[in-house]
Amino acid sequence: MRHLLLAAATAFFSATAALAGGPQGFTVHDSPQEVPNFRFVTEDGTRHYLEEFRGRTILLNVWATWCPPCVEEMSTLDALEGALGGPEFEVVAVSIDRAGIPVVRRFFDEIAVENLDIYVDSTGLTATALRAFGLPATILISADGTEVGRLMGPAEWDTAEMISFIESHID
Repeated sequence: MRHLLLAAATAFFSATAALAGGPQGFTVHDSPQEVPNFRFVTEDGTRHYLEEFRGRTILLNVWATWCPPCVEEMSTLDALEGALGGPEFEVVAVSIDRAGIPVVRRFFDEIAVENLDIYVDSTGLTATALRAFGLPATILISADGTEVGRLMGPAEWDTAEMISFIESHID
């Protein structure tokens, strides 16, 4: 009986992932969704808006240093940026830590992040605007600024399957 339940659960999760449209449960929308414009700051304190990234495909990750699953996936996001980052693609990891840039810089230094830039929204309004009701929340945004899909929860962003999936969406 236990084996049947395990087999049924495995089949269910495999089918759910297949219906989701992407690896690791990444949900791809039937049609592109509008993405709200929001602001954040960079490490030097400069204020930026999401719309400034138009023309590039963005993997937008909303996270915090106090979120264990966020911490766990950060090195894989850094590796993804190292593999694919450039003029056509960027991982934009926006921290919603209230303590701001210093806590994010300290965390990046601790885990030896080499490829990601620091982006912080200490107000937390980014998560609200994106309807991200849990962390981490990751949204794939096409070069035209629309949401292709999203994954709620952690993922291994540097797997061959995930890299291939992201590459297929870079305009």
